[in-house]
Amino acid sequence: MELRQLEYFVAVAEERNFTRAAERVHISQSGVSAQIRRLEHELGAELFDRSARTVTLTVAGEAALAHARATLASAEAVGRAVDEVTGLVRGRLTVGMVVGCTITPLFDALAAFRTAHPGVDVLLREDNSDRLVEYVRNGTVDLALVGTAAATPDGLDALTIISERLVAAVPPDHPLAGRKHLALRELTAHPVICMPRGTGLRAVLDEASAAQDLRPAIALEAGAADAIADLAARGLGVAVLSTSMAAAHTDRLTPLPLTDVNVPALLALVWKPTPHPAVHAFLPHAREAFGTPGAP
Repeated sequence: MELRQLEYFVAVAEERNFTRAAERVHISQSGVSAQIRRLEHELGAELFDRSARTVTLTVAGEAALAHARATLASAEAVGRAVDEVTGLVRGRLTVGMVVGCTITPLFDALAAFRTAHPGVDVLLREDNSDRLVEYVRNGTVDLALVGTAAATPDGLDALTIISERLVAAVPPDHPLAGRKHLALRELTAHPVICMPRGTGLRAVLDEASAAQDLRPAIALEAGAADAIADLAARGLGVAVLSTSMAAAHTDRLTPLPLTDVNVPALLALVWKPTPHPAVHAFLPHAREAFGTPGAP
């Protein structure tokens, strides 16, 4: 049994697809499949059910997954221990990014880090915020830029990048366009266009609605602010965005602050409290790029 086989096994289990797993580990799909077959032969059991379009774990695969992750984490810990003694930063840094992110300082930080530490392979992974937080907790991702309704997700450290209120946004011919602000209850009288569950903006909207026992009529969902604005501009509903997101579309939408939604929507970098050296090395570049000096 080889570490690379366990790495491929974990990649397929998390991606639920051999092609995406192969892209993630940077080898051919046939190479991943062959190594998984060898691992299954050695273990004497099939790890995946390949009968459907989406690959799923068998009972044996479920039993093996946690141990495979732990073994890979232990192997990485050996390298980190040596790095801490020698002062080197090498290996791999896996960064998560919320889907639809257009926050370019993150890319500036990645570029500066790569220049300073060419021995580190940098991987970038997109997903929704809830899943990225879980990936950071279980070690699949080293740190992630996520949207959240809480300053620091439980069990993680965080660097808040943006903290903004929610606003509704409507086109000039909408019945609400003449208003200066809006209460959440008034919003629920209209179809709403917002981000899907698992995003920070949606978490704030859902929490505020639940607190008032309201149920907004979610007409359409989109993962990118531009798409939400485009749909609202065509009269398909009231957009719910953050202040800066809405400000980028004032040529066609009127922003209306939601006066009784007091919890801000946050964009934050999150990582484990005891990160490996590559995360420690990346954070100063992130603070510089985002203009947030000082260590949280």
